[in-house]
Amino acid sequence: MANDYYATLGVRRDASPDEVKKAYRRLARELHPDVNPDPETQDRFKEITQAYEVLSDPKKREMYDLGADPFAPSGGAGAGGFGGAGFPFSDIMDAFFGTAASRGPRSRARRGRNATLRVELDLSETAFGTTRELSIDTAVACTSCEGSGCAPGTHPDTCDTCHGRGEVQQVQRSFLGQVMTARPCPACGGFGSVIRNPCTECSGEGRVRTRRTVKVKIPAGVENGIHIQLAGEGEVGPGGGPPGDLFLEIVEKAHAIYEREGDDLHCTVEIPMTAAALGTSVSIETLDATESVDIKPGTQSGQVITLYNRGVRHLNESGRGDLMIHVNVETPNRLDEEQEELLRRLATLRGEERPPGKFAPGQRGMFSRIKDVFNQH
Repeated sequence: MANDYYATLGVRRDASPDEVKKAYRRLARELHPDVNPDPETQDRFKEITQAYEVLSDPKKREMYDLGADPFAPSGGAGAGGFGGAGFPFSDIMDAFFGTAASRGPRSRARRGRNATLRVELDLSETAFGTTRELSIDTAVACTSCEGSGCAPGTHPDTCDTCHGRGEVQQVQRSFLGQVMTARPCPACGGFGSVIRNPCTECSGEGRVRTRRTVKVKIPAGVENGIHIQLAGEGEVGPGGGPPGDLFLEIVEKAHAIYEREGDDLHCTVEIPMTAAALGTSVSIETLDATESVDIKPGTQSGQVITLYNRGVRHLNESGRGDLMIHVNVETPNRLDEEQEELLRRLATLRGEERPPGKFAPGQRGMFSRIKDVFNQH
């Protein structure tokens, strides 16, 4: 290998990552160009930086230990070392001195904040989709200054303190010697320019608050708690910056009949004991129309009747969920003498007061009589 990176940093070949880092920090404080501008010292600083880049990266270190130099022959310091893409000088400044290289003035235009709006919908609206016109109190670009923040006919002036750089530099003395630091210009706030004649409509912010109306299409199949993102419909940023996004939080109102589970709907139908035994039909108000549902003779309490494709439409897919009808059989708790006598005779006919399996003749006729009596009452 052309370079002995371990010797360059003065560490053993089995040195831990923490030992490699400490060795580099110690040498960097001695050889940093801001501390010692001697050309030979700068070359030495490039060497230890290149060595640290290899030994601090587990993959590069493993490759180096196997006999391959990541910087040889085409990967020298000029390719990925000091000042290159692999280890930029600004990162060294940030890591050891808490400063950053000059980045120039920052823009006044900044992206606007996102906004969230709650939208209450009925079950039918979430099931089939709908279109709403929503009123939003938000920030929009100032029409007077067109987002610049300056009074009409004026423009920002270059800052006299930083001369447009957006930052000021300061030389401080430390145990390392003289160190130059940079911070945002206090006169212009880092913008590099000063608005001396702000717009009277927006007070120099480039935006004003107002109420606007947005027409929104709600897709079929949305449910409670889901968020719909409307890109670019949020508030405009300061300085005429791009708008944020608007998020619609769906709130599905409770339905008087149905409970929703995913795309399926559930409801409960209560029928008399006689209707469950003899069979009947009930009218159900589905989301589409009124439908007649047959209750077969002998239906038990808790039985579920399914109406397929009567539920909520699938979000972003074809098809719909189902409608589940839960049957609840009502047992009468108040009987007159005739009704009670009929039930007793029915129990006798069905063998419910005898050993199971013994039935008396005439059972069908007794059902007919019970039906006539309950219809009279």
